[in-house]
Amino acid sequence: MIVYDRLWETMKKKGVTQYSLIHDYNINEAQLDRFRKNGVIKTITIDRLCNILDCNVEDICRYVKDEPRE
Repeated sequence: MIVYDRLWETMKKKGVTQYSLIHDYNINEAQLDRFRKNGVIKTITIDRLCNILDCNVEDICRYVKDEPRE
C-alpha cells in the first residue's frame, strides 16, 4: 500500500500548511482527506505537490508491504 505520512513531515519542513494548500494553491480539502486516509491519489496531484513543496515523490509517499491475510 502507498502511505502518505511523509507528506505531512515535508509540509512542516517547508513551512506549508494545509490552509495554504487549500487557499493559496487550490488543493481540494477532499484531496487532503484522501492523503490522510491513504486513499487513491492521482499522479497529477502528487506532481503538483512536488512542485509546490519543491520536493521529490519519496518526500510525499512510500510503499509499505501489506500484512499477509490469514
